[in-house]
Amino acid sequence: MTDIEIAGRVRGKKIQDIAKFLGIEESDIEIYGTKKAKIKNLSVNPKAKLILVTAINPTSAGEGKTTVSIGLADAFNMLQKKVCLSLREPSLGPVFGLKGGATGGGYSQVIPMEDINLHFTGDFHAITSANNLLASFIDNHIYQGNALNINPDKIVFNRCLDLNDRALRDIIVACGEKNGIKREEKFNITAASEIMAILCLCADMEDLKKRLGNILVAYDTSNRPIYARDLKAENAMTILLKDAIKPNLVQTLYGTPAIIHGGPFANIAHGCSSILATKLAMTYSDYTITEAGFGADLGAEKFFDTKCRIANLAPDAVILVATIRALKLHGGVSKDDLTKKNIQALKIGMENLYKHIENIKDVFILPVVVAINRFDSDFQEEVDFVKKELKSKRIRVKETTTWKDGAKGGVDLAKEVIDMCDNAFSNFEYCYDLDDTIANKIKAISYKIYGAKDVMFTGKSLLQIKEIENLGYGNLPVIIAKTQYSLSDDPKLIGRPQDFVIKIKEIQLRAGAGFIVAIAGKILLMPGLPKHPAGESMIIENGKISGLF
Repeated sequence: MTDIEIAGRVRGKKIQDIAKFLGIEESDIEIYGTKKAKIKNLSVNPKAKLILVTAINPTSAGEGKTTVSIGLADAFNMLQKKVCLSLREPSLGPVFGLKGGATGGGYSQVIPMEDINLHFTGDFHAITSANNLLASFIDNHIYQGNALNINPDKIVFNRCLDLNDRALRDIIVACGEKNGIKREEKFNITAASEIMAILCLCADMEDLKKRLGNILVAYDTSNRPIYARDLKAENAMTILLKDAIKPNLVQTLYGTPAIIHGGPFANIAHGCSSILATKLAMTYSDYTITEAGFGADLGAEKFFDTKCRIANLAPDAVILVATIRALKLHGGVSKDDLTKKNIQALKIGMENLYKHIENIKDVFILPVVVAINRFDSDFQEEVDFVKKELKSKRIRVKETTTWKDGAKGGVDLAKEVIDMCDNAFSNFEYCYDLDDTIANKIKAISYKIYGAKDVMFTGKSLLQIKEIENLGYGNLPVIIAKTQYSLSDDPKLIGRPQDFVIKIKEIQLRAGAGFIVAIAGKILLMPGLPKHPAGESMIIENGKISGLF
């Protein structure tokens, strides 16, 4: 597209026309302005081919997974295939922190960018409010006589906020005589909250209410579990989420439909857009393209083992995004030296890529194509080396230039993916059996997906596992929260580390969401801001925002 065409595209089509293109009746959407709508008819009949976009372990050089996802969908559209995107909503934490905006880049973006990156349709605010309403119910119940005998030292449900704020990781609440029982508390970021997970994994409004009621909030003085339903909080929380449950319909610069809903992080949560968004996209399209956060060891594993299991979905193809720059970083090159040709570092860095390919092909038994997200600064010799190495191992590979060329830059990849969906062998399997023990499920992910030598459990985590299994929740899927930068739980171990041990320090039961969280290494559920947050470089003048993307 030319710059003039892009300028016209930025204004976008009326959202009614995007809905009509998909086959959604205007009576089934609620319009927010002219470019956004919520889909209020949640009836689903998923029939489309499901395509997952994932990546190698991220680096400071960036991989461009969202940009590739958007550009690929546009390429399908250009090839006159009926396609719909299913993406996550950005969190304000990384938008104003390290990452900046999360709506794609270049000529492959979803619009309206500012709205989506900021408050959008208010889903994150509703989730935050529902979460903190439950937290207030807990403290109020104790203050008002504590009929349930809640043990203030065994409250396991935390408050949340959709910002990066390390000062809220450990705090004291109810200071002062008239404010309740003084106790220790902590905030999680909204993207890691159980309410976010519940919204993303529920099937409908009734399922949402049931899951909210099933949230484990505390233990009483006899160590019996107390749930949100015991506090009679589930109806009020559901009311707060009555609009947030409806997926959001927007479009790309190219006019391709995109359903954007939910925003759990993949390092500290399950990292996928909502089941409702994906199933709606699959209902109204022939091809649905979705992405899972961070590397395939995190988002993709959780997409397969948790989201697909709960939703009863099976992917048809997987795209693994890599860049020459990121592969060289995994090969030990410093960020300052990325502009120098280095085939040896590239060869070493490709070991990270190979591990993810092996996981997708040999553990989950799914067809995969490597998408080399091409930059103008890449050396052709290095690109050719990666393609030759992959082809010698009979691994599918295609270049993509969707940032620079939009839909045209993703056509070759789109054709390859269509062929995979039609002809490639697929026999989707999970990484572990739900009926195995919690410890064995953690070990299965650590050994098969990460390549760990061993798993070490702290005494605290072993007691928590025993407690959870005694409550009857041992058959739930497991979400491992760990660093995104490494296959291990140590962000400094880049590439394909060997002989490492995964250290599990804590286990949390998310009974409402329907999974167990195992916290590994030094990962935290409330991120902090970097020394120079992205928010410092944002400017607003004459009503126009710059620095947000």
